[in-house]
Amino acid sequence: MFFKIAVHSDVGIVKETNQDSVLVKVAQTNHGRVCLCVVCDGMGGLSNGELASATVIREFEHWFEKQLPPMLSTPVFPVVELRLQWDNIVLTQNDKLTAYASKTGTRMGTTAVAFLILGDKYYVMNVGDSRAYMLSDAIYQLTKDQTYVQYEMDMGHMTWEQAQTHPQRNVLLQCIGASEVIKPDYFVGDVEPDMTFILCSDGFRHVISPDEIYEKLRPDILDNEEVMLQNARDLVELNKSRKEVDNISVAVIRTCREE
Repeated sequence: MFFKIAVHSDVGIVKETNQDSVLVKVAQTNHGRVCLCVVCDGMGGLSNGELASATVIREFEHWFEKQLPPMLSTPVFPVVELRLQWDNIVLTQNDKLTAYASKTGTRMGTTAVAFLILGDKYYVMNVGDSRAYMLSDAIYQLTKDQTYVQYEMDMGHMTWEQAQTHPQRNVLLQCIGASEVIKPDYFVGDVEPDMTFILCSDGFRHVISPDEIYEKLRPDILDNEEVMLQNARDLVELNKSRKEVDNISVAVIRTCREE
């Protein structure tokens, strides 16, 4: 599998600092090309959110460079081991960030959505409300938000329409660095050429619709990385024109046949 990639992150129209962090890594291996993408949306006073998101990103980068290669030495990729290692990253960083915040008398945390393409499979881990989408014949949300309103919808206590305007719609149930218990969600699926995968912070999708995302980032119009980046920027600017107040980050990965 070959990948075309575009990444865009914007501080937005209100905040002074961008507390989002984005990582994309690609490597050629004996399992073919592999791609790791991680988006973290930090939160906390001053620079604490930026520190939290960057810290988690750095650990996933270290994992890709040091821990993933030994996992690729076997004919069959050890999916169970992947989950154990990603769990370890999240739980360890939750403890470290919590301890740092306690020591400094602050609060800090970050969401994390991690996405790995290996062979003909994708593997997704999610903590919080950053999201992963897949676009093929339509747009499909791969992750489920770990939020109060999503939980209420799952329980049948709230409709989707009510959730969009609920005063607690941005309340997270889990956050790395600010939760006593962290339980990441995992998702696995098939990858084919001519798909688009999107990872984004919540600021990217609050005030634009899935249909608008699909119109700009559907795979059949993403001929090259320049088009991908321009269309991603257009969606970010659309968010800003509609007065989105959060940081806005998006990573776009287009799968292609081997060149």
